[in-house]
Amino acid sequence: MKLSNFGYNLPQDRIAQYPEENRDESKLMVLHRKSGKIEHKLFKDVIDYFDEKDVFVMNDTKVFPARLYGNKEKTGARIEVFLLRELNPTTKLWDVLVDPARKIRIGNKLYFTEDDSLVAEVIDNTTSRGRTLRFLFDGTYEEFRKKLKDLGETPLPRELERDVEENDEERYQTIFAQNEGAVAAPVAGLHFSKHLLKRMEIKGIDVANVTMHIGLGTFAPVEVEDLSKHKMDSEQAFISQATCDAVNEAIDNKRNVVAVGTTTMRTLESSVSSDGHLNTYDGWTSKFIFPPYDFSIATAMITNFHPPKSTLMMQAAAFAGYDFLKEAYDIALKEGYRFSTYGDAMLIID
Repeated sequence: MKLSNFGYNLPQDRIAQYPEENRDESKLMVLHRKSGKIEHKLFKDVIDYFDEKDVFVMNDTKVFPARLYGNKEKTGARIEVFLLRELNPTTKLWDVLVDPARKIRIGNKLYFTEDDSLVAEVIDNTTSRGRTLRFLFDGTYEEFRKKLKDLGETPLPRELERDVEENDEERYQTIFAQNEGAVAAPVAGLHFSKHLLKRMEIKGIDVANVTMHIGLGTFAPVEVEDLSKHKMDSEQAFISQATCDAVNEAIDNKRNVVAVGTTTMRTLESSVSSDGHLNTYDGWTSKFIFPPYDFSIATAMITNFHPPKSTLMMQAAAFAGYDFLKEAYDIALKEGYRFSTYGDAMLIID
């Protein structure tokens, strides 16, 4: 598989700028891998394809307000700072992206408040846009993190060509988000409503959580034609014993295990035992899944319609089958499906 295999024309007006009013009323395209059948439903109908003791695995990461705006010393130039990863809580070191990057060099200081209560010094260049910052703040660590949260903005992806609005703080977050640490939402999980989760509970469908703190590595462009040469940035992931027990019981009893989203799938595939069961995990993963790939854990997958040449689309193609996914995308474009973060959903099952 080559990068060019995943190119297609996505008109800008097909990228959803806003979510549906009700989370579970996005469109749902259902792909049946064995028969090649495609169905058109609403997301709330997803429950109809599963039964008691099937397990949905969700990514419970929580998005933090990672986008800050500061001013460069002396010139006062406005600089966007996108927080990526905390390197050291004690010294308040962070990996960030800056824009415009050409103006930011080692030794520069950025001021985020009028009273200079939060300042950052650039101490390293990591990539063309990447920098390491040391934040200067006179207070406790808890006060520092609160200050970042108060000043930060919901990190909507740039494909949404609009400013952050009040509703985004709630809607760019799953209703089951628990563990803060992501700079992007696990978008397949955005379709689940409290009402849908209650209906799943009544039907006896189990829910288990993993955590993958999504970084920009998930969305970084692939810049090599040979996909085997692409390197994913590492992202932090956790799998508990309780989740392993739920998933492994489903495997042993030949029940469905549904990976909700590409990050959930990558987390599951990062910790598989030699006999095809799930192991606990606490570490970093740079797992990159593209066709062909033999999946070990999930029997079904929920995902969105992804941008061209994205690692997200590649993983969906690996699970659905390349030709089947391309057919589905062609149909989605013709049938008015909405693409990307706030777009519609796809269920891939046997």
